[in-house]
Amino acid sequence: MKDFDRLPKSIKKTIRYINQDVKTIEQLDRIEKKLNQQLADRRKKLMVKDL
Repeated sequence: MKDFDRLPKSIKKTIRYINQDVKTIEQLDRIEKKLNQQLADRRKKLMVKDL
């Protein structure tokens, strides 16, 4: 639980939402797709910055 406690509040809320309110595979797939897109975009920006 220590790792969870160190996460930003917004991430904790997202995890709780997924655990409590996502009722269908379709909802979960939409969330997963959006999170993966955002992570990939941020990764690209950080990689360009490091060059």
